[in-house]
Amino acid sequence: MSEYKVTVKWERNDQTFVDNKYSRGHTLVFDGLTVPGSSSPHVVPGYSDPNALDPEEAFVASLSSCHMLFFLSLAAKQGFRVDSYSDEAVAVLSRNEENRFAITKVTLRPHVIFSGDRLPSASEIEAIHHESHEECFIANSVKTDVRCEPVL
Repeated sequence: MSEYKVTVKWERNDQTFVDNKYSRGHTLVFDGLTVPGSSSPHVVPGYSDPNALDPEEAFVASLSSCHMLFFLSLAAKQGFRVDSYSDEAVAVLSRNEENRFAITKVTLRPHVIFSGDRLPSASEIEAIHHESHEECFIANSVKTDVRCEPVL
């Protein structure tokens, strides 16, 4: 069993707070790295920091990152040299089956550049993406519909 820790910090400072007009800005601290966090400006307009990481972005980033790390590992094990990997992942916030707001769909759109003497076929790339999704700890932890649409 492994544990993962993050510290989330927020302070009221001189804000009234009880009027519900307070900054949603906060910090996320993990592995010595401090990242500015906030609610999404789509969710709490006027009190969110659009330049900070919001929970919805962190969620889609964790899915994308996990998928990528498995993809790179599997490609290397199969002898395919990856030069670059980029993903413009998108999450959709909408009402779920219980009529609650939730991230109901995440679409990964990875674009991978290979080089070397041994290049994977489209079907081999799709198979590596499929296995990456099956192995991804984060995807296995959520009930969101997570899709992968690689750019070939």
